[in-house]
Amino acid sequence: MVRNGLAYRFTRAIVRAPADTIADGLRASDIGDPDIALFSAEHEIYCDALRAAGLDVTRLPALNAFPDSVFVEDPALALPEGAVLLRPGAASRAGEGEHLAQTLGLMTTLVRLPGQGFIDGGDILVTDREVIVGLSARTDRTGYAALKTVLEAWGYPSRCVQPPEGLLHLKTGCSPIDGETILMTAGLFRSGLFDDYDRIELPEGDEAAANAIRVNGDLLISTGFPRTAEMLAADGYNVVEIPTSQAALLDGGLSCMSLRF
Repeated sequence: MVRNGLAYRFTRAIVRAPADTIADGLRASDIGDPDIALFSAEHEIYCDALRAAGLDVTRLPALNAFPDSVFVEDPALALPEGAVLLRPGAASRAGEGEHLAQTLGLMTTLVRLPGQGFIDGGDILVTDREVIVGLSARTDRTGYAALKTVLEAWGYPSRCVQPPEGLLHLKTGCSPIDGETILMTAGLFRSGLFDDYDRIELPEGDEAAANAIRVNGDLLISTGFPRTAEMLAADGYNVVEIPTSQAALLDGGLSCMSLRF
């Protein structure tokens, strides 16, 4: 069943302020510590862009006990039927979901992931016709199987895929930019995982622009990728460039920093 607009039509978002301890956050490689003042300034620009796209933004306070908690997408999945409290695969993030539970429960039906296993929201890609879960160091098949039971109860088809090596999360390398179109790196373009979708391959060198978010009429991409911005604008998208220099130091991007309903 196709649910038109599921991938990009939203009215609300939850975000969380970056923690003062953000420099202690997880990262695959150390290319420098984020600066909390600059991160906070970039985060505010991000929140303003969500509001400009028509969203009612709920901004939760910082959680200094959880350095990565600004990446609020990983502990939960939001769908029209409700929200699923996930189990992130990094031990240091295990308690983040409970700090979201009260807010989510006030906004929508809240379900906790049953069974065993782990799954990060960054590995979950929602299109208008299915939910795609990528395996990673943070998401395993057991976690996918647990989520699948919830998705089936809500009427969502899903599948589990193995992305090419080198991606922290599935959405590190791709993003749905409308219900049937996925922006992706060359590696994912060649992988065959999305051959039944309209695909847009990123220019060489612009791989970090893969994590974009379509929010109603706007397509948010990270600043610093003029070729990608021009390409997408030429395709008719209303491109809004957002600075993410500090999130990138922690392997984060645009989709990670909000839960969109």
